[in-house]
Amino acid sequence: MPKRKVEFINNEIYHVIMRGVDGRQIFMDDEDRWRGIFGLYEFNNANPVTIREQRKKRKQLKESLKQLSRDRDSGKFPRVPVSVGNGEILNSEIDPRKRLVDIFAFVFMPNHIHLLLRQISQNGLTFFARKFGVGYAMYFNSRYDRKGSLFQGRFEAKIIEDDEYLKTMFLYIHTNPVSIVEPRWKDTGVKNLKETIKFLEEYRWSSYLDYLSKENFPSVSCREFLSKIFIDKEKIRESVKAKIINKGCKRFPESRSLEAGS
Repeated sequence: MPKRKVEFINNEIYHVIMRGVDGRQIFMDDEDRWRGIFGLYEFNNANPVTIREQRKKRKQLKESLKQLSRDRDSGKFPRVPVSVGNGEILNSEIDPRKRLVDIFAFVFMPNHIHLLLRQISQNGLTFFARKFGVGYAMYFNSRYDRKGSLFQGRFEAKIIEDDEYLKTMFLYIHTNPVSIVEPRWKDTGVKNLKETIKFLEEYRWSSYLDYLSKENFPSVSCREFLSKIFIDKEKIRESVKAKIINKGCKRFPESRSLEAGS
C-alpha cells in the first residue's frame, strides 16, 4: 500500500510517536540513549549532517576548551551539545544550524519515543523524523549486527489544537516513564508516590529535568513557550504530581490523528 502523504503545517504543534517495529526494544542501554540524544540535536538541521564529521569537530572543540581559562558561563562558548565525559554536556557553537522543528518535549521509552514538536520549516517535521529514524537505525543495526527496519514504517502524529490539549500532552509525555517502575500505575495507582516522583526527577532521558531547571540536555529542547504556559517549574512539578495521583489522563481530548511515512 503506498504511503499516504501528510502535509504538516508550519507553526502548528504535533505529538509524534516513533515505535520500534513489532514493538521491539530500540534502546538497549545508556550508550544507545546517548546516541538518541545526540541524534535529536544533530538531525534537527536542514543542512546535511555527517555524524562522523560532527564527532570529529566535537573532539577538536573538547581539546581546545581544556586550554581555555575563561569561565564556562561567560557566554562565549559555542552552543552545541558536546560530550566531555561522565555524561556532561557543554554548550558550543561549532556550526550554525537551520532547525526543522522546535522540540518542546521528548521522552525515550524502551521501545518508543514521544516528541512534542512545532514545525518551523516546510516539511520540517517529516524531514526531521526521517533523518532521525534512518540515522539512529544505521547506528543501532551496526552496533547489534542486525539488518532491516528498526522503526515502524509510519510515525504517528496528532495535531495539538488548543492549550488544554497541549498541557495534557506535555504531562503525558513527562509521566510516561512511570510505567517503567509501575507498569500498571494507570489502573492501580503507584505504590509509593514519593519514590515515583524521585524516579521521574532522576530519569535523564526526557526533557523533564530541563523544565525543572536541572540542566540535563538544555540544547535539545525549546522550553520558553511551554514554561510560560505553566508559569514556573513549581507549577510543572505540581501538575506532574497531580497527574500521577490521578493515574494519568483517562481520556485525551479529540484531535486529528495523522500518519506519515518515516
